[in-house]
Amino acid sequence: MSGGGAGIASAHLPVLFAEVMDGLAVKQDGTYLDGTFGRGGHARGVLQRLGPQGRLLVMDKDPEAIAVAEALAHADARVTWHRGSFAGLAQWSAAAQGLDGVLLDLGVSSPQLDVAERGFSFGKDGPLDMRMDPESDESAAQWLAHASEKEIADVLWTYGEERQSRRIARAIVAKRTQQPIERTAQLADLIASVMPRGDSKTHPATRSFQAIRIHINRELADLEAGLDAALEQLKPGGRLAVISFHSLEDRIVKQFMARHAKAPPANRRMPVEIAFTPTLRLHGGAQKAGETELSSNPRARSAVLRVAEKLEVAA
Repeated sequence: MSGGGAGIASAHLPVLFAEVMDGLAVKQDGTYLDGTFGRGGHARGVLQRLGPQGRLLVMDKDPEAIAVAEALAHADARVTWHRGSFAGLAQWSAAAQGLDGVLLDLGVSSPQLDVAERGFSFGKDGPLDMRMDPESDESAAQWLAHASEKEIADVLWTYGEERQSRRIARAIVAKRTQQPIERTAQLADLIASVMPRGDSKTHPATRSFQAIRIHINRELADLEAGLDAALEQLKPGGRLAVISFHSLEDRIVKQFMARHAKAPPANRRMPVEIAFTPTLRLHGGAQKAGETELSSNPRARSAVLRVAEKLEVAA
């Protein structure tokens, strides 16, 4: 769940705002890319630290976010926007000259969660959509209408780590033969009806909604592609800052950074040790929100920030 939707002028700063600014170490004449613009909270923080020669590139899949980015670019010539996934940042010509920093604030932005019509929240009844780009591919309702029971169960298990994935998938397939599942409340109530009642304060549909959203938006595949693209486009000394909101994302980020910063464990079966040249330097470990931030923004509780710096590699 991304905090990227909150602007500086809103009730809360974006998630881990101070930590992100420290991590990016913004240079006045640098070029920075915010791959998940949202409503521009982090982006405006970068702009405040840039000088007249600095540049800010912003991307987002969501047309509502891009409308805000377009307005910001109209007001500030240092800003350039592009609608699309950060997975394709290496193909954007504006980023081709190299970047001094890349920020990825993963997951769903606060405006996406808070608007029932977007279909991300089981707490607000609305169309079962879940697409970050409403004009792309198929919605969650369309996918659930044709996916096999096995496919649904696999998605719930793989992306939501839902232990009752098979039971829920079976219930979805049975229900859709009676009536289409087209509303968030329909799906949430259906999942709750077949889940065992426990002491957990978490809604029974939480993991399933997460899993379906990740699948519909190809979030983990985009993350893997985006990390590779960011490393490719960063200049030596450039910083990569990534905020994750659940363990699947954070695991990918952690392993990516470690793979490029640390030599792999020695393998005694290999006759010749393979030389390792690091391309990243880690800046600390996982950073989380402090009590002050959590008291004003409970959504920050699951946020994890990791920062790495690209190293100069001899040719």
